[in-house]
Amino acid sequence: MPGMTPTTETVLDARGLQCPLPVLRARKAMQTLTSGALLRVLATDPGTVKDFRAFCQAAGHELLQSETGAGEFRFLIRKRG
Repeated sequence: MPGMTPTTETVLDARGLQCPLPVLRARKAMQTLTSGALLRVLATDPGTVKDFRAFCQAAGHELLQSETGAGEFRFLIRKRG
């Protein structure tokens, strides 16, 4: 769309990692991003669904998307602050 600035999206592949590693890696990745940047997380641990919801709420980030398919969980998070 005209006048819109593209937003940076970083991908974190946390597939194969068990709780709490996906959230810990996401927290570390978020520290390197600027406000408004997007982090897409790929995971295979079913516990990440509730973990990322809680992480975003506690850290003040926005969980834009949470999808499940083919044994994989995908999250899209916008950094706030």
